[in-house]
Amino acid sequence: MSTSEVGEHGTMVSRPLIGISTYLEKNARWGVWELPAALLPVGYPQLVQASGGLAAMVPPDDPKHAPSVVARLDGVIVAGGPDVSPDRYGAERDPRTGPPAAERDTWELALIRAALTSGTPLLGICRGMQLLNVALGGTLTQHVEGHVKETGVFGRHTVTSVPGTRFGDLVPEPSDVPTYHHQAVDRLGRGLVASAHADDGTVEAVELPGMSWVMGVQWHPEMGDDARVTEGLVRAASTPHGF
Repeated sequence: MSTSEVGEHGTMVSRPLIGISTYLEKNARWGVWELPAALLPVGYPQLVQASGGLAAMVPPDDPKHAPSVVARLDGVIVAGGPDVSPDRYGAERDPRTGPPAAERDTWELALIRAALTSGTPLLGICRGMQLLNVALGGTLTQHVEGHVKETGVFGRHTVTSVPGTRFGDLVPEPSDVPTYHHQAVDRLGRGLVASAHADDGTVEAVELPGMSWVMGVQWHPEMGDDARVTEGLVRAASTPHGF
């Protein structure tokens, strides 16, 4: 639901409302408090705001409410976070796969499906890209080497876009991106195309060709200063039909 505000020259400027899924933590500490919390690294809303959008946190809820939540948004970002549970794509758990985040898996898959059904512009970031792939029937590689610098530290590597894709139009040149993941897309989901790769061949971006704006990136743009992907999302969210 776009919100209009007065720009610097007195004209009305419409800023689309972008919902961002959140982490759900059993214990989070701030000030004197240590409580369960739905939270989000500040880089996510800051990136949306810098791209011209309004940011709203969308914590886990009953999946039946996902369509009505998405109907109130102009765009959706599914944020990074824990590994997707392998049972979501019919695989046995690798010992290196992290603990499940069942509430997030259920809610975010419902958000993705609601956005796909409604044609709402959608961006998956890291885990969000993997969930997009799983929502469309794809699978994941549960462990890849070399995409985590060290625990709790973002690394960087180069991704190269595929010419002729939506991502290739946004970022035509090889780009150095912030990365922190040990899982990746294996078999692509229905309709998805790979639109960027790392030097080792890992799929680093996916998208759905067509009228609706749907993209996933394996890296973390909220940890860098390149806003071209989120600017593309916000532009799509600013148009009546999301393209």
